[in-house]
Amino acid sequence: MIWRFAFALCALVLVGCAGPRPKQVPPDVPEQSDRSSTTGVPDYVAGGLYKPGVPDGGPDIPPDISALPEPVPRAEPRARYGNKSPYSVLGKRYYVMDSADGYVERGIASWYGTKFHGRVTSSFEPYDMYQFTAAHKTLPLPSYAEVTNLDNGRKVIVRVNDRGPFHEGRIIDLSYAAAIKLGIHVRGTGRVEVRAITPNGHHASTAQAAPVPGQASSTTSRGSVPVADSERVAVQVGSFRDHDNARRLKERLQGADIRHVDIDSTRVDGGRVHRVRIQNVAGRDLQVLLNRLAALGLSGARVVRE
Repeated sequence: MIWRFAFALCALVLVGCAGPRPKQVPPDVPEQSDRSSTTGVPDYVAGGLYKPGVPDGGPDIPPDISALPEPVPRAEPRARYGNKSPYSVLGKRYYVMDSADGYVERGIASWYGTKFHGRVTSSFEPYDMYQFTAAHKTLPLPSYAEVTNLDNGRKVIVRVNDRGPFHEGRIIDLSYAAAIKLGIHVRGTGRVEVRAITPNGHHASTAQAAPVPGQASSTTSRGSVPVADSERVAVQVGSFRDHDNARRLKERLQGADIRHVDIDSTRVDGGRVHRVRIQNVAGRDLQVLLNRLAALGLSGARVVRE
């Protein structure tokens, strides 16, 4: 009787072992930190891959990067991982650009180093802090960009193969080598301009917003009527009869880290129209914003004076 029970138990164990195993595939956005520890801000932890409180930084002896070649922009297929759109991090939604063409943006850059060296990036390539690479929230992976330190004029070409930084107010996360090249590795952050480079080596153009047929005379593009650097204007991105369409566009803009977006509803020709606008835009920042919108496929954006 005992041997029958033991035989039945072994059979159950074997059946359980023979069952299908879950397929192990890398996620679209691998667990990663917002890489803020260089400035003392607590790290974002997803999936438990990185532990809170573990500091990031560079090696004890900074490397000599004088002979390190910069990546040469070339046409590459989109990475299998890291290009899911939209994706969410810390409750915020991000939309990956269809193309890097026309992308130009100024803002704060940070860097990441030893804490992530050898770990997989969002594109599932290993992160090498001794190469000129970078992380960006919405550029396609991979992409190429020229990053300029606005305080000292230094430049570096990077290959964007990772997502981040998810810390408020930062537009790009540089590899440790790229941070050294720009001279921001000591301070931890720096003011930069990020300009996409097309595969043929040409920089992103300073594209003008296309006019919208039938637009009211109170609107104009940067290219048709000058806007003073000190002037503040609104930029109308879209106009809809359906409020839900306007709301979705507003959420998309906010997901791309564009601020001061609202919906202005008014009556036109007896009907209700909902206009999605970016308010309080400084003239000196206008062209950068128009380029960002064009990179998102929103080339019909217009400047509004009321």
